[in-house]
Order: sequence, then C-alpha cells, then structure tokens
Amino acid sequence: MPVINLAIADDHKIFREGLKATLEDCADLNILFEAGNGIELVKQLAFKNPDVVLMDIKMPEMDGMQATTHIQQNFSHVKVLALSMFNEDKYILDMMKAGACGYLLKNAEPQEIIDAVFTVHKKGYYFNEHLSISLVKQFMEKSTLRGKGKEETELNEREIEVLKLICQEKQNTEIADKLFLSVRTVEGYRTKLFEKTGSKNIVGLVIYAIKKGIMEV
Repeated sequence: MPVINLAIADDHKIFREGLKATLEDCADLNILFEAGNGIELVKQLAFKNPDVVLMDIKMPEMDGMQATTHIQQNFSHVKVLALSMFNEDKYILDMMKAGACGYLLKNAEPQEIIDAVFTVHKKGYYFNEHLSISLVKQFMEKSTLRGKGKEETELNEREIEVLKLICQEKQNTEIADKLFLSVRTVEGYRTKLFEKTGSKNIVGLVIYAIKKGIMEV
C-alpha cells in the first residue's frame, strides 16, 4: 500500500500537534506539512503535493471554506477532509459545497480519523452519521449540482454502469476490466459523468447516484 501524504490546516497549534501524534502512529501516513491558516496552506501547496488535507473551518486570514474552494479550483487532485468542532448542518453543507470529500468532528476517535483518511484517499468520499442520508438529501436540494439545465440530464445505460462501479470504490482499471473497455474510454465516461451531473468531485457523483436511486446508502 502506498504511503498517503497529508497536510494539516488548523490555527490551534496544540490541536495540530495532537493530531500529528495520532497520525504518525500509522506507518502508511506521512505528514508533509502543517499550516495555521488557509493562506499558509495555499502557499505550501504551490510546491508540496499532499494526497489529503485535514481542514479546519474557522481560521484567520483565509478560512477552511475559502481554502477548500481554492483547492477545488486549482489543485483538484487533492482531497479535503473537513475536521471541525462544528456539527451544525450549515457548516457541513457549506464545506461539502466548497468541495470537501468528507466531514469529521474534532472529538472523533483517533481510529475514525485514520479510517476516514484512508477512505477518502481510496473512494474519494467519506460519509458518517454527521453526513447522514437526511443531510445528503438536504444537500441535494440546495447544492449547485442542481444548476440550470443539470437536474433533467439523463444518463445512458453505460454511464449508469460506470457510475455504479465508481460508487463501489472501483478504480478506472477495475472498471475497464469489468466492462471490457479501455482505461482511456473509462476516463472519458468519468469526465462525461462530471459534466452531465454538474458534480465537482466523487462526492457529487455519489450524491447524484443516491438522488436518482442508482445507489443506496
């Protein structure tokens, strides 16, 4: 298993140190760098390449929502896992809209945080009780996934097959093998799915699949 490179963005140094100590106990995780706010994070992203960013929401100068939006627009391969003390729906929804792949509370058990990192890295999203089905439904109603002209878009049979496999955590090579397609063709279907559903990331595809009854949670 390849090592997952992490970045931590949080304005409380004591929390960062505690989180680092927890994560460093796992041999498959590597802390590339830490940042005290969104601006520090963005500056380091210019020359460092983490796989996953553990992102606080409330930070000075540039908060977690702004930083997540910037990452989505400029470093879309980097996955953001929100880690916050706020459990209100508004904060969860706003972070998911900004492009976060999951949401955890800071009082989560250490093993849950580690599991969430691996899940986000592998699947592209992480759902738990704080991002419940009811919240997903609320997000679907409010999300820009329902942008103009997007809500009535229909997928063809092959696109639905690919979408189902993406939701089952399958990688492009696995999808290609299962459907007897080339990897390049699968990549094309994935791109088309993003376009037709209006999704920003895998989370958006999963939410679309739930909305359309293609996937159950």
